Amino acid sequence: MLAKRPADTTTVTFTRRDAGRFLAASLLLIAVIGGIMGSDIVPAALNLGVGQRVTNDVRAPRPTTYVSQVLTERARQEARDRVEPQYDYSPSRAITVAAQQLRQFEEAVTPVDAAFKPSVSVDDRAALLKDVLPGLPQGKARDTLLALEPDRWTAVRAEASRVLQRLEELEIRDSDVGDVRNKVRDALGTGLTSAESGLAIELVTPFVVPNSSYDAQATNAQRDLAAAAVSPVSQSWTRDQVIVARGDAIDAVAFEAVQQFGLNDGTPDFARLSGWMLIAALIVGLLLAWMFRFRRELWHRNNILLLVALLIVFSVFAFKLTADRPWLPYILPTAAVAILLTVLLDATTAVLVAALLAVVAGAVNSGQVELAVYTFLGSLAGVIAIRRGDRLGVFIQAGAAVFLAQATVVTAFSLLGDRDLTGVVQLWAAAAVSAGGAAVVAVGSFAVLGSLFGIMTVFQMLELGNPSQPLLRRLLTETPGTYHHSIMVGNLAERAAEAIGADPLLARLAAFYHDVGKLTNPLAFIENQAGGDNIHDQLEPEASAQLLKSHVADGIDIAYKAGLPKALIAYIPQHHGTAVMSYFYARAKEEAAAPYGGLGTPDGRKAADAIDQRRFRHSGPKPQTKEAAIIMLADGVEASVRSLTSRDEASIRAMVSRIIEERLGDGQFDECDLTLRDIERIREAFVQQLLGMYHQRIAYPQNKVVELESRRAATGDEGR
Repeated sequence: MLAKRPADTTTVTFTRRDAGRFLAASLLLIAVIGGIMGSDIVPAALNLGVGQRVTNDVRAPRPTTYVSQVLTERARQEARDRVEPQYDYSPSRAITVAAQQLRQFEEAVTPVDAAFKPSVSVDDRAALLKDVLPGLPQGKARDTLLALEPDRWTAVRAEASRVLQRLEELEIRDSDVGDVRNKVRDALGTGLTSAESGLAIELVTPFVVPNSSYDAQATNAQRDLAAAAVSPVSQSWTRDQVIVARGDAIDAVAFEAVQQFGLNDGTPDFARLSGWMLIAALIVGLLLAWMFRFRRELWHRNNILLLVALLIVFSVFAFKLTADRPWLPYILPTAAVAILLTVLLDATTAVLVAALLAVVAGAVNSGQVELAVYTFLGSLAGVIAIRRGDRLGVFIQAGAAVFLAQATVVTAFSLLGDRDLTGVVQLWAAAAVSAGGAAVVAVGSFAVLGSLFGIMTVFQMLELGNPSQPLLRRLLTETPGTYHHSIMVGNLAERAAEAIGADPLLARLAAFYHDVGKLTNPLAFIENQAGGDNIHDQLEPEASAQLLKSHVADGIDIAYKAGLPKALIAYIPQHHGTAVMSYFYARAKEEAAAPYGGLGTPDGRKAADAIDQRRFRHSGPKPQTKEAAIIMLADGVEASVRSLTSRDEASIRAMVSRIIEERLGDGQFDECDLTLRDIERIREAFVQQLLGMYHQRIAYPQNKVVELESRRAATGDEGR
């Protein structure tokens, strides 16, 4: 757990050093995160060809839409095929051809007309009919012609002429002549016998000719127009859509997609990489800017930046590894990151990182909003439930909260979508695994991470607060007065921290170790002199001040050698801040003024004013956190109240107020976020705690006897 000091967001200056730090951290993180998210931009070269059967599914590596030349040409060919062949038919041409064919028909049947004249005898007619119509086949039709009477010939001739004219006036394509000739019978009237109809058919058929010819040029022109009217056809693919299923052969459309995605040559998709890099840059830039703006104490600690970066990089890698799988992304214990950051740093940082990771989770899984919400709300529930993380049960509660949030998200999106009950149950199970994994990962790693990155955890603080700790044992045995003082300061600090919402455990622990520097020279401090000689009586005030100041530097050295966390060591110099050692400063002024008649004379006051106060101030820094400010006040209050002869409420309250006002007037709290309301609560907490520590007891009779005997013995000794 970090000792946090909120940054002053109104006077933040972005220095050149900050710019270099920002640039170095952002470039490194963007390269790593963008590289992980864009790791699939170089597909393996498949070397596929049309007609080749594939042994594994060929899938689209990304969503895309493009104009398909294959589908476009196919659609245009279909449009060409739908165009009917073009012919040169026209009504005027049909009339012309009909007239021409009728003339030829008339010329052909003129000899027959001559044979059926009334003046021709039957025998002569038969002789004449044998030589007419050379195209008329021998057989039934010619026999019918020979057997006709003149009037029946007239009927047959007229019907044949009519049918011929009617047919030729209609469009007869050169490709349809055979069909039209086969339909002559259908065009004949009902006035002829069957034999006469057959004769008429034989007479008409040779003269049925086409009056409409195929026009290749016009046909091609129409087909070209139809093809040109077809709009380009687009082909769309979604991520992981199957282009060619396993065992199928590659057709032209699939091959075009293979070429479009560059699957045959493994061409890197730089546009896709650029997109991932932009997302990574946005995430990293916002995270670092937020830390600089609102968490300056995190911004200036490399170990903290490294911890956050590693957690994010590991999470991004896990998201990418399971991306677009049916249920694997839901199993990831991503809430562990937020829980760990809450325990190790603070809840606000954890929520921000959780939100950024939720963006990544949705982005690498084809923009799934559900997964992004699932990741963020599950992490948020873990942050709310974990609190301090000082007990195993709290981690179990956090896991339960994560599961409840994630299961609710899955249920809500299932009701909004079309997921069946089986799918919901499966994702509930995945949420349970994710939540349980988050709790296990968090409880199993937060102590290790805290140790590796120099962050105090609650468990570590509890361990350091154990009286059996070697450094505390040394304080007890070598400096018992300092040890008792530290314990008393810890009690005061803990109660005051609870009163203002600071960290009471951290305040108590820092109080235990704030004076370890006195181990170097215990007798230089009055609480360890046990009524013996005070070495400061033989020292100059300035020498005494330097001796007292040295316990801060000595404390830092001892704490480092003992392996105390850096965050805890930081309280050692802060507990005095830059306060004045007023007792020795006053002695120095008195001694300087003494040759001139003391402080009551002008020369004496002038000599006293010449004393440099800075030589009697501690080196600082001033308290940077509420906990450090509390320890400074508790340290001064405990020592001052102990010196009181009367420890009633009025005396204690007056002394506490004097110490607080002195520190306020000296500007010792200018660099921490302590408010006036906090100070009043600290004042009251100190008074109540001190009243409990120095409460009055009943004067028991045996105590009176002991007191009288001690006085009598003392009087007798004096008499001797």
